[in-house]
Amino acid sequence: MNKYPSIPLAQTVVRLCASTKIERIVICAGSRNAPLTNGFASDSYFKTYSVVDERAAAFFALGMAQQLNEPVALLCTSGSALLNFYPAVAEAYYSDIPLVILSADRMPHRIDIGDGQTIRQVGVFEPHLEGAAVLKPDVSHATKTLLQNPMQKLVPFDATESEITELQTSIQSYNTKEIARVLDLSIQRKGPVHLNIPLEEPLYGMTSIALPLEGIDSKKTKQSQEKKNLNDIKKTWNQSKKKWVVIGVLAPDSIHKECVDALCEDPSVVVFTETTSNINHSKAIHSIDTLMASLELTENQEKESLRPEILLTYGGMVVSKKIKSFLRNHPPSHHWHVDEKKAYNTYYHLDQHFVQSPNSFLKDLYDNSSENQKSDFHISVFSLFQKFKNKGKSYLDQLPFSDLNVFIQLAKQLPEGIQLQIANSSSIRYAQLMDWPQNTTFFCNRGTSGIDGSTATAVGASQIKMGPTVLLTGDLSFFYDINGLWNNYIPKNFKIILINNQGGGIFRILPGAKDSPTYDRYFETIHNRNAKYVAKTFGFGYQKATSKWQLKRKLASLFKSNDCPRILEIQTPRKVNDEVLLNYFKAMSSNSVNTK
Repeated sequence: MNKYPSIPLAQTVVRLCASTKIERIVICAGSRNAPLTNGFASDSYFKTYSVVDERAAAFFALGMAQQLNEPVALLCTSGSALLNFYPAVAEAYYSDIPLVILSADRMPHRIDIGDGQTIRQVGVFEPHLEGAAVLKPDVSHATKTLLQNPMQKLVPFDATESEITELQTSIQSYNTKEIARVLDLSIQRKGPVHLNIPLEEPLYGMTSIALPLEGIDSKKTKQSQEKKNLNDIKKTWNQSKKKWVVIGVLAPDSIHKECVDALCEDPSVVVFTETTSNINHSKAIHSIDTLMASLELTENQEKESLRPEILLTYGGMVVSKKIKSFLRNHPPSHHWHVDEKKAYNTYYHLDQHFVQSPNSFLKDLYDNSSENQKSDFHISVFSLFQKFKNKGKSYLDQLPFSDLNVFIQLAKQLPEGIQLQIANSSSIRYAQLMDWPQNTTFFCNRGTSGIDGSTATAVGASQIKMGPTVLLTGDLSFFYDINGLWNNYIPKNFKIILINNQGGGIFRILPGAKDSPTYDRYFETIHNRNAKYVAKTFGFGYQKATSKWQLKRKLASLFKSNDCPRILEIQTPRKVNDEVLLNYFKAMSSNSVNTK
């Protein structure tokens, strides 16, 4: 026999989640959320996860939703617990990841009167949500408690039983419609939504009686958007001889191979991809900064010759600051962005947003298309890219042990077919410079580009991905998110590759005085921590590499065993990395640079 929460509002939330096919629920410990916790845990439809730390739990849920491309629900108790969800909510908003935030709350008349675990929860995430609902408290539950409270304004103190029943019927109808509306927004808009759920004690009662919920089985239909007339667009496209296509964050297989081929085979088009686009083509420029960093050191005349007439963009955030700077300083005549949801004016010259899928747009663009203008734009730009890349090869062959050298070894030795979750800051930037093994899939929290939550996101993603998940992270990101490992769901084939350069090494690349007490303490935040005892605490196997030959040997052994999750910590010299990377960019634009 099914068991439901006896509080109508809690039961309604649980059952509507099931009817909307929201299957996975991440639950943070608490008492005020007990009706919802018991409701989800008692229903065999749901897969529930217990994660204590709310910030880690939110990124854990985000990692699952990232892989599923479906909503995952996240439940917490009242008070400051809810605020810890915010970093993941913001990431979900900017990365178009569906999260359903379920926050238990005290009754409205108990807010701001000095009761514990009460804050103003309504609207707390408002700028970063696709939808929200302030649900009404039940008056049929704990009615006596309500009527005894002189602060409440939910029900008249002289109300009859029939009036209370009528009021509850109205409340139930409102809540059902609002919950269904908000859950549907999460699915349709692919983003975070928030249901704030006021609950009164007693909290732990269950019942076998299911409330009648009108319309919960009604089918939702997504309205298809009418495609814009592309005749003029196709004419402009076909007449242009210099076109750039820049592709940011995309899930694997978002753009069909034949569409990518059409772009890459067009002689007037140069395709720029990043690892996070999950697109790999031999005629695409996959290492944007190999070209852009080298161009920064060349004459302006050469830069101007690369200015595109049309810039066509897909996907989410782009890692490369250098391509943003180039296009802002050498703007295209037209910038078109294709996305079913939104378009950012990243390069300051957006003039068209096509609200359709990349595949639909490219099919329209190239089907029955007249022959393009003759152009040597692709071959000239791609040849320049290859020239810069080839100049850098001799430099890479003589690298000292450093972050750049480590990434080169990783790209050579990692097995094919892994899911690579990459932390932000220097990790994702180094990753852009490498040729990675075939069938590697890449994920990174680029919505807000924060270092918080990378570990928890990777652990959440590993719940969905059947093959090995590898987290590639830096020391600050790793130690910041240690609680991402505080759960019972880490699979045995989960790997962490930690590059520890004893601080925020990326700051050494940026302008500003180095090696001063203020810089060391407040910017680079130098430390002497290692992951050995973190690994022991959370049941990970542990290895450490401090040289090229150690790294080669221990990388080879990292994937041989899946008896437990493992951490490979790679210790690199703190003061070498910035010079090595900057000299690499110089080497690609000149004849020779001394690496010693």
